[in-house]
Amino acid sequence: MSDLLWHVAHTRPRCEKKLVQYCEREGFQTTLPLYRSVKKYRGKKLVFLKPLFPGYVFLQLLQAHRQKVYQSDYVANLLDVPDQAEFAEQLEDILTALDTELEIRLAPTIGEGCRVKIKSGPLQGMEAWVERRSGMAEVLLRLDFIGQAAAVKIDATELELI
Repeated sequence: MSDLLWHVAHTRPRCEKKLVQYCEREGFQTTLPLYRSVKKYRGKKLVFLKPLFPGYVFLQLLQAHRQKVYQSDYVANLLDVPDQAEFAEQLEDILTALDTELEIRLAPTIGEGCRVKIKSGPLQGMEAWVERRSGMAEVLLRLDFIGQAAAVKIDATELELI
């Protein structure tokens, strides 16, 4: 068991679950922390399980199996973990937190003064500055139109850093 080392697989876009399925078929140990996302569509509530760390899957592998993971076509890069014990402890803490009934989401690094691009919705493609951030979900943006500014509240998950 001590020969198994933690690795972080940086996946191709939206391939986290596919990589987990591939690794399970190959007999590799994987960890993909998922959180519950509830969306309402036409009056119905749908629950999705989404990766807490989009683009990453955590694997325990023998060094000899690294190449086999690359053969899946779902991996962009396989990163070595320098401090195995610290990584295992931090991952265990995150998994324990996910097992609770608390709302857990990735805490984006988007904060006041950051330049962002809007990923979706009616303002998709627009670039703006984060004026103020409140909580996990709302960001107040400064959009520069003809030398003026407009404040817009938008979900932080709809933003990406530039």
